[in-house]
Amino acid sequence: MAIGPLQIIIILVIALLVFGGRGKISSIMGDFGKGITSFKKGLKDGVDDQSNSSEEALDVTPKKDK
Repeated sequence: MAIGPLQIIIILVIALLVFGGRGKISSIMGDFGKGITSFKKGLKDGVDDQSNSSEEALDVTPKKDK
């Protein structure tokens, strides 16, 4: 199998990402970490909203007459 032009382009793009200037990989991973953090915060806020709504629930069970 010979290496074609498409494979050379893919190798060059990967090399540029790995060895490119100004920390491309670290900035990508930093953005990924920020996304995970905001996702977890969103999940936590959703759980807090649900717990608050259950505390405010009214008891509508009919009273038993004796």
